[in-house]
This record gives sequence, C-alpha cells and structure tokens, in this order.
Amino acid sequence: MNLHQITELEKRVLIPTYERLPILAVQGDGCYITDDTGKRYLDFLGGLAVNSLGYNHPEIMATVRDNAETLLHVSNLLYHRYQAPLAEKLTRLSGLDRAFFANSGTEAIEGAMKLARAHARKHAAPGPFERFEILALENSFHGRTFGALSVTWPKKYREPFEPLPPGVCFVHLNDVSHLRESFTPKVAAVMVEVIQGEGGVVEVQEEFLKTAAELCRQHGALLICDEIQCGLGRTGRFFAYSKFGLQPDIVVVSKPLAAGLPLAAILAREEVAQAFSPGMHGTTFGGGPLQCRVALKVLEILERPGFLARVAEVGAYFRQELEKLRAELPVIQQVRGDGLMVAAELQISGKSVVQQALQAGLLLNCTQDKVLRFLPPLILEKQHIDEAIGILRPILAGFAPAVMKKGVNA
Repeated sequence: MNLHQITELEKRVLIPTYERLPILAVQGDGCYITDDTGKRYLDFLGGLAVNSLGYNHPEIMATVRDNAETLLHVSNLLYHRYQAPLAEKLTRLSGLDRAFFANSGTEAIEGAMKLARAHARKHAAPGPFERFEILALENSFHGRTFGALSVTWPKKYREPFEPLPPGVCFVHLNDVSHLRESFTPKVAAVMVEVIQGEGGVVEVQEEFLKTAAELCRQHGALLICDEIQCGLGRTGRFFAYSKFGLQPDIVVVSKPLAAGLPLAAILAREEVAQAFSPGMHGTTFGGGPLQCRVALKVLEILERPGFLARVAEVGAYFRQELEKLRAELPVIQQVRGDGLMVAAELQISGKSVVQQALQAGLLLNCTQDKVLRFLPPLILEKQHIDEAIGILRPILAGFAPAVMKKGVNA
C-alpha cells in the first residue's frame, strides 16, 4: 500500500488523535529514515527521543533476532534472565536501589505517583491522612493517562477530561519563592522534568531544583525526577539531574530504554520502594525478556568509553552552529538545550518551517508553537548537523524579511 492508500484507510478506521506528517516510513538506517518512494530523510526527531541509537543498529537488531527465537513474553509471576540484571544496572547508574518495570512513560509516572502516596501513608502520623499532594511545575508534561495528566500543565491536554484526580498543585517554573509558599504539610512529593521537553526544551534552574530537594528532605516528602525524555544519555550524561549533584528519591525513565520496544522503569531508594508490597502494583507486559535484553544492550553501548562524551561534543557543535544561524537570521530568537536535546525558539510559528524542512529531507517537529525541537539519534555526527543547518538556512532566511519588517513597524 502507498501513502495515499494508507492515509485513506486510516481516515476510515483509526480514532483521529494524531496530525501525521505525510511520510509512509518503510525503512531506517542510522540517522536516516526512508519512505515508500525511496526518499531519505535526515531524522532530527528520533521517534520523539526513542531512537537514541538510530535505525537498524546492528547490535540491537541481532539482539532482537536472537531473543525472538527463545522468549518474547512470560508472566511476571515467573523469573527470566534479563529483568534483574537490567534493574541492577539501572540502579547502579542512577544511584538508587530498586526498580519496577512498566510499558511506557505515562504508566511509570502513574506508578511513581502511587509509590509517593503509599510512602506518605506508610509514614503518616495517626489520624486522618493528609500528606497526599504532589507539586508539579507549570509548563510540565508527564503523560496522557489520568494520573499523569493531572500533573501535566497545559490546559489543552487536561480540560477535555476533567475532573482529573485531585491533590495536584502547580508551582511557577523556577520561582523559588512560590515553591516555598506551596510546600505545605500536605505535600507528599515534588515532580520535575529537569529539562522540560514538550514545554520547549526549558531547563529547570539549579537553585530551584536544590531548593525542592532540600524542602523534600526537611518535610519527609519525595523528589521525583521525570527523565523520560532528557535521561539515558540525551544530555551527554546518563541522567540530566546529575549535572546538579542531585539524588532524587524516585526517577522515571522510558523512551530510549529499549531502542523502540515498549519499556519504562521506576527507580527508587530502598526505603521508598518498601512502601509497595506484593499485590499493590503490577503490570502484564512490563519488563518482558525481549525488552529487558534489548535494554541491557542499549545501556552497554551507552557505557562504552567516549560514547556520552561524544554526545556532549556533538551537541555543543550543534548549538554553536544554530547560534551562528541566529546571528545571521533574526527569525531565531533563542537557542537552548543540553547535549542532543536542543531547541531553536523562533519569532514566528514553526509549523511552516517543519513542513518545508520535511520537503527538503529533514525531519523535526515544533512544540509550544514557535519552538523547533531537535531530538536526533545519539549516534549523530557533525556532518549530519552541517546537512541539517544547510537545509534550515534557506528556509529560515525566507522568513527573515517579514520578521525584520515587523520589528521596524513595532
């Protein structure tokens, strides 16, 4: 079936929840994806930060093929060879003690919220249970299921499904004073994305994060770091929070963990993890043998000497080249990011830029209307960046006269 046939079929049979780009993807190789016509696209979207090792990575594919011939799934009522070793590796890398495996980021966020509430209840004083609130940040995005949605800031995601689970309060981003004011005896946890992805690649400031950690320690609450998009090597570090010397109580990871297979993990301190007991939480598919074995291979590759240093180096080069572009073209308002989680905020809507880039063979997306978000594979080379900049320059230059005219009129 070609793109037109698939598009027409989807119109009849799928619930319309996505505005798809007009690509019928059939194959991928490294940093490129190929459509049904044979056209190749340089992928700076990376499956929304999932394809951190690119497409058709030989070691990942060999692992998938080998395990597909032995075990695809067993119940979590049985043991298999890969879940415990993966938990051991993730806890070592994160500085935490125990892991629970789930299918997706939003499911892991739900589990983390349940764990925080269970921990608060376990340590509550006699009498009515009052420590149940979770502080989340304005501009946040944590998922689309009901619990995760309740800690997600944009109204466009929340309002169609209200009323959502109660007990969530939003704190002004990077406003330490508001954080302190919001931290009442009812607070069980603070949830943060160290770098807000859907929010436009916005970094939470060090003072705010350290104040949140301090308040949590003082009041017996938990610091939850959502590293679903910014974790597992994306910043050139295994975890974005390590930049600030933080040690969260709970960490949630997912997107790139199993190289495209559905897998997520909740990582927790020993004392926090003990708030769950058998039967309190579970999953049918989370942590299966195929996913866990692939995840072990992903982490093995990320741990190889020089791999993450290379991510940091190439990411710095990318931001440098975008800054040069910003100096040439006033349509770019700001460049920001860390490692290979990068954004260029525009003075115009980015939708047309995304469409023109796609026609020219560059795949990216736009968030917050004006922010071009780049989440390329971590195997990216400088030559790929030069290619992307070469595509973006004439596209953005086409908008520069309108921006300059607007500035003069203003």
